[in-house]
Amino acid sequence: ISAQYPHLSVRDIEMATRHMLDYLSDALAEGERIEIRGFGSFSLHVRPAKQGRNPKTGESVMVPEKRVPHFKPGKELREQVDYPETVSGKA
Repeated sequence: ISAQYPHLSVRDIEMATRHMLDYLSDALAEGERIEIRGFGSFSLHVRPAKQGRNPKTGESVMVPEKRVPHFKPGKELREQVDYPETVSGKA
């Protein structure tokens, strides 16, 4: 980014990026869905509590419910990754 925009300092770019990622992380932690057009969306998937086993002792252990982040790529990103030469105009 600093090569494309030499008037911006590296410190300013790092700070802006950090603030953006912190904002997105906080929103996701609060259960909000985040959509970045052309890139993809982030949401939370809930894994229910379940009965597990301690692999060392074999005793049953209750594994609590978990909320895990999930990313779903957008159509443009999928196409760019799957067919890189057609999206960039080289084909």
